[in-house]
Amino acid sequence: MGRLLLIRHGESEGNRDRVFTRSPEVPLTPTGRQQARETAQFVRERYEPGLLVSSPFTRARQTAEIIGEVLGLDLSIEEDLRERSYGEYAGLPYDTARPQFDPGAYWDWRPPGGETLEEVAVRVGRALDRISAGAHHRDVVVVSHGAVMMALWRHVTGEWAMPGRVVRNAGILLVEHDAGRYREAVLLEGP
Repeated sequence: MGRLLLIRHGESEGNRDRVFTRSPEVPLTPTGRQQARETAQFVRERYEPGLLVSSPFTRARQTAEIIGEVLGLDLSIEEDLRERSYGEYAGLPYDTARPQFDPGAYWDWRPPGGETLEEVAVRVGRALDRISAGAHHRDVVVVSHGAVMMALWRHVTGEWAMPGRVVRNAGILLVEHDAGRYREAVLLEGP
């Protein structure tokens, strides 16, 4: 049995400014870089990952590069781990009014020109299946984004309700996998 260490990127400029993703090039803040280092140390002390995979977006790639330096791993990019498209909400504050938004069915909300979380779950679920199938029984670090982490939780557990609403920056979901089947999924307290 192997483990997938699903890690959200460190704090980005967008997280700091509390705005929806406006560009794939949004970088980490100094706080985000420190969070990535702390998470990398946490992983190094407890696990032995053999693979490192990341979203192509800058903030995830920067997080993964820091983790890779600490763990001595080369980085692979998986395009389908990119963050959810927020369409016309890109660059707007998190608290922007969302007409026809039902907080009880947030997975079904589509920002105009963007993706629902259900659509994200299908896309990232296929990516996670490819990664876990190729990992065999090794531990793998997978770096992505907040909405992607919710969608991965859904893919692995079949439930939208995860511990907390969004995994914190540089937070870790640990998923046991065996021959493409997912076992236990747990939010780690981490660094």
